[in-house]
Amino acid sequence: MLNTLLDLLKNASLTGWEVTDTQTLGWEFYLIGHRLDQHRAKQVEHIRVKVYVSLDGGRLLGSASGEIAPTASRADMEKLIAELKTNASLVKNPSYTLLPPSGAPKAAAVPAPDPAPIAEAFLDALADLPETKTAYLNSAEIFANSIRRRLITSTGIDVESVYPSSALEAVLNAREGDHEIELYRMYESGTCDKAETLTSLNETMRFGVDRLRAMPTPKLEKADVIFSTDAALAIFDWYFIRMNAAFKFRGLSDWEPGRDIAPGASGDRVTLTAVSFLPNSSDNASYDAEGAPIRDTVMIRQNVPERFLGGRQFSCYLGLQDSFIPGNYRVEGGSRSAQELREQDHLEIVEFSDFQVDPLTGDIAGEIRLGYLKQGGRTTVVTGGSVSGSMKSFINSLLLSRETRQYNNRLIPFVTLLKDVTVTGAEA
Repeated sequence: MLNTLLDLLKNASLTGWEVTDTQTLGWEFYLIGHRLDQHRAKQVEHIRVKVYVSLDGGRLLGSASGEIAPTASRADMEKLIAELKTNASLVKNPSYTLLPPSGAPKAAAVPAPDPAPIAEAFLDALADLPETKTAYLNSAEIFANSIRRRLITSTGIDVESVYPSSALEAVLNAREGDHEIELYRMYESGTCDKAETLTSLNETMRFGVDRLRAMPTPKLEKADVIFSTDAALAIFDWYFIRMNAAFKFRGLSDWEPGRDIAPGASGDRVTLTAVSFLPNSSDNASYDAEGAPIRDTVMIRQNVPERFLGGRQFSCYLGLQDSFIPGNYRVEGGSRSAQELREQDHLEIVEFSDFQVDPLTGDIAGEIRLGYLKQGGRTTVVTGGSVSGSMKSFINSLLLSRETRQYNNRLIPFVTLLKDVTVTGAEA
């Protein structure tokens, strides 16, 4: 089927084309408590086609993409290609060159990882979870996948990436008398790190128990706020997206290579690196979605932007060489330990109803579900209220722990401290 599709594309009078063939072998388990409700194996294939059409004498380039079934007939393929060609002619982007082959030797074919042991490791981790009458597993869903992705293009690219991609969805309950709450978690990874999975689940159950005895957050006005859970990802994603080629080209990022984003910063300076491999990440592909090799590349060094990265179209517009779409990134740790950052008065928020950082303005906003307020050496469990402020001011005094923690495809400082955050209390 694939050979027929490629032959049709080669003879379709197109400026260019891409075919991505993704094959997924997986196991899925659905549990109620620890009782297996159902499970299934799956083997699926998705084939996506993208076509390019040159317009206006080569000054414009249009593109369109769609999916076709692996069982499609020749007539179905011809119909899809014709539709995509028409749709592409309606898209009028400034012209850019399509990605050529990298010149790197093609990696030897490797066997796809077996998803069964990955699923088994998740089941073992859940079985070892130390539950109590006040904190326990409500339900869980396990998805263990082995992915083989091949990309073939009209420019001569023919590359393949093979990697595991897994997820655990868990609902954990905490109960005290008639009062009961649920905490939902989604853990994504390559395979199952049993120790890290148990650590995260235990942490969540502890948060649930503490939430039952939390007091309303007092009126603080301003406070130093510590982030020590996955909410901190939004902070570093803000740095990451502002170094995206499309974001820069559209005028949404005012950062410039070589120009310090916080010249008078008194805190820790951020170094962010796109990395090709992180242990147990689900994004450890050798090539990005367009076939560009993924390399370790410093994007920001000590608060100074170095390299914008992104897809081929906007990288061409910016004149970027050897660009790619990053899958993983790493943020270097800071100058102090997590313990040192927790010594002074602060509000450590571990659960938000929602926490966001606006990619344009840098404004932060989040509703507090659970936090630990330290004042005068005394710690109180609190809930309610919200936080607000702007990263554009926080970057001047940002503090980062030396220790780091990985959340799937992102490795960040274990503790991040923002100074003088506006905190709206929940007290009556």
